[in-house]
Amino acid sequence: MKIRKYKYRDLQILSNFSNWFIKRKEEWVMVEITGTKKRILVFASGDAEGGGSGFQEMVEQSRTNPPILDAQIVGVVSNHASGGVFKKAQALNVPFEYWAGPFNAEMYQALAEKYKADFVMCSGWLKPVEGLDPARTINIHPGPLSYTNPDLHFGGKGMWGHHVHEAVMQAYGNGKIAQSAVTMHFVTPYSADGYDRGPVFFQMPVLIRSEDTPDTLAKRVNEKERAWQSKVLNMIVNGHIFLHEGKVRYTDHFCKKIFYGIL
Repeated sequence: MKIRKYKYRDLQILSNFSNWFIKRKEEWVMVEITGTKKRILVFASGDAEGGGSGFQEMVEQSRTNPPILDAQIVGVVSNHASGGVFKKAQALNVPFEYWAGPFNAEMYQALAEKYKADFVMCSGWLKPVEGLDPARTINIHPGPLSYTNPDLHFGGKGMWGHHVHEAVMQAYGNGKIAQSAVTMHFVTPYSADGYDRGPVFFQMPVLIRSEDTPDTLAKRVNEKERAWQSKVLNMIVNGHIFLHEGKVRYTDHFCKKIFYGIL
């Protein structure tokens, strides 16, 4: 995201051409939003039989009155031609794009341009991401992420779906953790950082119960994912949480409080 800087007396002013922010002392405040609803392109792998529940929730929550997600889902991309994501897209009347690769920067950029996307949301997308603006590319992950403590990091290659919950339960059994989490973060290029990297702006803890199995934990984590994804994404696309110079910024204390720094 290109950001233009201004200064007026003791105020710092930022503009990303659609949102305006001012900073006085240490507090960022959004002062103006212009234009039509932001356009979101969703990437969701799913599989040959199912998947796409997060995508479905975002679409439905963009159609509530008032909208929980005040933005437009302009399309969904999947690497399965006729799987669960495709079926949900048909039922929801959302344009569907089958993409078998190559998963390179040029193709990501071409898809974002085709759909005139302001933001890209990776919701169960299992392919490496390249060539997109990290400030406008978001991922949701069904487990804790920590870039400072490897024992508390449940992301990276092979860490998706049930693999995450199995690893979390193993760590719980070893006494290393007491809770899992739903995590959302900005997406940096795969070639530079690998999977599940980029500045984290949201983590919702999910307490592990003594009787939990990977399946029961997955059910509760997925419920939290569907409940929070649209609400937090709405704060991103409407400028309440944003990335500036590699750091996450929040425009008010409420937005800061939703980030549970559990790790």
